[in-house]
Amino acid sequence: MSKSLLLLFVAVFCINCSSDNKESDTPPTEEPLYFPPLTGTTWKTKSVESLDWNKAAVQPLLDYLKLKNTKGFIILVNGQIVMENYFNGHDAATNWYWASAGKTLTSAMTGIAQQENLININNKVSQYIGTGWTSTPIDKENLITCKNLLTMTSGLNDATDDVTPSALTYTADAGTRWAYHNVYVKLQDVVAAASRQTWSAYFNTKLRDKIGMDGSWFASGNNSVYYSTTRSMARFGLLMYNKGKWNDDVILNESYFNEATNTSQNINLGYGYLWWLNGKASYHLPQSQASFQGSIIPTGPNDMFMALGKNDQKIYIVPSKKMVVIRMGEAADNVNLALSDFDKTLWTKISALYQ
Repeated sequence: MSKSLLLLFVAVFCINCSSDNKESDTPPTEEPLYFPPLTGTTWKTKSVESLDWNKAAVQPLLDYLKLKNTKGFIILVNGQIVMENYFNGHDAATNWYWASAGKTLTSAMTGIAQQENLININNKVSQYIGTGWTSTPIDKENLITCKNLLTMTSGLNDATDDVTPSALTYTADAGTRWAYHNVYVKLQDVVAAASRQTWSAYFNTKLRDKIGMDGSWFASGNNSVYYSTTRSMARFGLLMYNKGKWNDDVILNESYFNEATNTSQNINLGYGYLWWLNGKASYHLPQSQASFQGSIIPTGPNDMFMALGKNDQKIYIVPSKKMVVIRMGEAADNVNLALSDFDKTLWTKISALYQ
């Protein structure tokens, strides 16, 4: 081989090596977060295999969901549907109730009303709906702010779910006691009064229609309960995963979102603004003044925040895994509380997918 030909060969070899190194050094382009269209049934999907998840863990999860009276179940990763399954006569078009998981809708709407300068959550509730909404002494009633309702620290008697004035009696000064209570629904009255619209009309315009949800509010005793399809619950979960933005549309500002999904008071560390928070040092449960050490769902990711409703209606949001998980259905067990051992076992089976 001539000297000139040898030099040419070496030069080409070096160029190819340099090109290969540049390609290997270039980080992969991160897949953009997906949002489904506002109308229609189109929703982009992603397979378990494409995520390198454990396919063998899928069937045990589905078997458990069916056994535990599930009706609708969805896992989103980066906005795309990875699993969507229906059981026990339910389907994608069937509406189901959110129960107390819908408290997070009220939280979001309160934040929206504040960003529109209609309310300030630090103001007393009576500023918006008038005095006499409780039967406590007026000086005690005036201690109760909208933020106290968001954080379950109103100080009102929690022995009943009745929210008529006669039932809302004094137990402690606002802000000094955490107790799970239906009195949060007074925030819906606050928003309606401040917006000069019905609660449903304001909700539909400012949230539901902007993210393509379906569903409606229905009166249930002293409460207002939302019904929708499982996919609509997933849409709301996706909005909150993205810190209140739908595509580039800011529905709920990030400042309020951050307040809502972090510890909101120093009594129950596992509670934000009507959101449950995993991975905290301690937590309280509904109908209890006891403090429990450790994470609410020890088998679940520490950064998970949750909407939890009676009979195991669930929205789990896990930023570190880019995941939103939805479960609708009947009560998994005889215990019908928002939190039960069902959550722990379910997350053992979900985490088996990706561990």
